[in-house]
Amino acid sequence: MALPTLTPASTVSAVRLPATGTLADVTGALPFGVYSAPSFISAAVDQVSYTYKKLGGDVLDIELTPGQVYAAYEEAVLEYSYIINVHQAKNVLGNLLGNTTGTFDRNGEIESGHALADTQVELKYPRFEFSYARRVAEGISAEVGIGGNDTEYSASFDAEDGKQDYDLQTIISASSALSSSAPYYGKVKNTKVLIKQVYYQTPRSQWRFYGYYGGLNVIGNFSTYGQYADDSTFQVIPTWHNRLQSMAFEEAIYVRNSHYSYELKNNKLRIFPVPADGGPKRYWVKFTIPRDAWEEDEDRSIGISGVNNMNTLPFANIQYDKINSIGKQWIRRFTLALSKEMLGLIRSKFGTIPIPGESVQLNGGDLITQGKEEQEKLREELKTTLDELTYNKLMESDAALVEESNKIHAKIPNLIFMG
Repeated sequence: MALPTLTPASTVSAVRLPATGTLADVTGALPFGVYSAPSFISAAVDQVSYTYKKLGGDVLDIELTPGQVYAAYEEAVLEYSYIINVHQAKNVLGNLLGNTTGTFDRNGEIESGHALADTQVELKYPRFEFSYARRVAEGISAEVGIGGNDTEYSASFDAEDGKQDYDLQTIISASSALSSSAPYYGKVKNTKVLIKQVYYQTPRSQWRFYGYYGGLNVIGNFSTYGQYADDSTFQVIPTWHNRLQSMAFEEAIYVRNSHYSYELKNNKLRIFPVPADGGPKRYWVKFTIPRDAWEEDEDRSIGISGVNNMNTLPFANIQYDKINSIGKQWIRRFTLALSKEMLGLIRSKFGTIPIPGESVQLNGGDLITQGKEEQEKLREELKTTLDELTYNKLMESDAALVEESNKIHAKIPNLIFMG
């Protein structure tokens, strides 16, 4: 049976990519509309010509629209911005923890009117802050009672002769509920307080340590010890030695000199020996009130509501004008790979196209494979390069450079000058 004679209405595809784009059509074709700078629009138009030439548009029709190329170009810029921002997050997250975070719109841009709007934090080179290390140190300091972010309160109670047991939780809770002048008023409720220290007042330790002669014949250490010295002394030891002596004496008062001790279980205090007439009448308690780790004082922010991970970094999409030649070439290549994939998807809708006396096999599957492989290759190429350029890697490289330079200088003979 003879094949019918086909009479096509047109000898070209109904949809085909032109050799050049149009500036006026770019903005309306962008799915997200993140970029609208004149330089971006011009580059998107140029990408049409680049794609037309690379895919052989002057030999065979390319079943793409300029709008699809514009959309691919926007996607490529966003992909580049994403990879660069992830790289920068690896560099600076440790220094930005607790810093101000942003409020982002649907496109990932910091909303207009926010304090960080137009600051372009993603392009900044921040100071080295030890942010996380400082937070760890603050927690340790609070635990040992030498600093931190927890407020330490003080309460006291009167001992009763013959009464050995006292419930500190009940004493402090009652004071919190009833004493409006207490700094911890209304804060304890049913929260178990953390007891830091139980003590009673004794004479000042410096009188015992430095003597009671009132500074007779004081020489050499007048400026630091004042009048508290028992004889003529000259300081020939480092200051930290005196500091350790003072700490040791303080500890000795609690361990060796005190006639009293206590046992604390579940905030219930037992005093030894049983309080009696002639002993201390008032005892003091230092304590903190535990709270959730994400709570902070209203009048002194410590960054709890700030940056806590990569998601809250105030990184917006990188402005197109801030992308250098390296980035722009990567974007062109990635856009071409996206265009290949789109063209492959379109051509895969029809495996073959009939022509007079024959049929044409389309290469949709090959284009899809090539496009995806090239995209993945470009991503890995960029990520691999960036991984070698993290701040840590740069320091390692500089250290190695200095080491090798020292080896070279060690081999250079030193001249001997004779006078």
